[in-house]
Amino acid sequence: MARLRSVLPARSAAIVDDYEDHLRDERGLSGHTVRGYVGDVVSLLAFFHGVTDEGESETPPNPPGTSLGGPSQGCEERPGEGVRERLDSLDVGVLRAWLARQHEQGRSRTTLARRAASARTFTAWAYKRGLVASDPGARLASPRPHRRLPGVLRQDEAGELMRVSATGAEDGHPLALRDHALIELLYATGVRISELCGLDIDDVDFERRIVRVLGKGRKQRMVPFGLPAERSLQSWLRRGRPEVATRDSGPALFLGARGRRVDPRTVRRVVHETVAAVPGAVDVGPHGLRHSAATHMLDGGADLRSVQELLGHATLATTQLYTHVTVERLKAIHDQTHPRAR
Repeated sequence: MARLRSVLPARSAAIVDDYEDHLRDERGLSGHTVRGYVGDVVSLLAFFHGVTDEGESETPPNPPGTSLGGPSQGCEERPGEGVRERLDSLDVGVLRAWLARQHEQGRSRTTLARRAASARTFTAWAYKRGLVASDPGARLASPRPHRRLPGVLRQDEAGELMRVSATGAEDGHPLALRDHALIELLYATGVRISELCGLDIDDVDFERRIVRVLGKGRKQRMVPFGLPAERSLQSWLRRGRPEVATRDSGPALFLGARGRRVDPRTVRRVVHETVAAVPGAVDVGPHGLRHSAATHMLDGGADLRSVQELLGHATLATTQLYTHVTVERLKAIHDQTHPRAR
């Protein structure tokens, strides 16, 4: 995508830079989310300019004589206003043609839905900036993605996962203590992997057993955790972290082998390797532990609103996905046990 971005005309490249700054600085989105949005917009603008995703030229979808190459009349650049290129020919037909090309290239319904959402976010921003006369994304429909049921651990498998993790930490090795603590905290709180990696020591309130989490959109929430997570965190902080901490560690709660803030790739590896030691368990990563925590809370009688708040979901619709898992489980139990199920 970086190569494709480099072949955009200078003014469109500057628009992308402006948009990236907006997503990061004004909306406070995570680096991963910003990269996704920007990558989709680069693909859209490349198509708009007649450049394929491979960086090759083709016939652009916009008609000749548009204001694509420079500022339109009445939209001159003024000091301090930044880029003022007009993109009036970026209409809903271009957006549909771009998505059609993605479909031809074999993109999934989920990817197409995400890219349509990215296009709508971009054109809404461009309209507010005066780069388009109207917002074409407002008229863009997108295919509804297939909502697959997430893979989750059974409660007994989650318990076995914690036992395996605790056994690995019995020798007192610093990184084994860390691994056990982060697995316990992931399952206890259902936090996202980015939220876990961003935790500082003073985000943990041991007296109340609450962790302060900075979630999507830089929204802060407080999430409780239980005694097993508390014990594992205390062991890590007393016996493990001091052994690997360096001058570069700062306040980070979890550290990598070289003493810096732990990397998400390390957390994924730890979770996958530990889950692999649980007989019969489906392969899940950190997000799978989040799914498992939510499902088990609902199985235990938690209401949707409470789970929504704990997980930091912006809408209840996202949390409702977990109810499908619970219902599917109930149906399976009914089919297996009820004398009139079949």
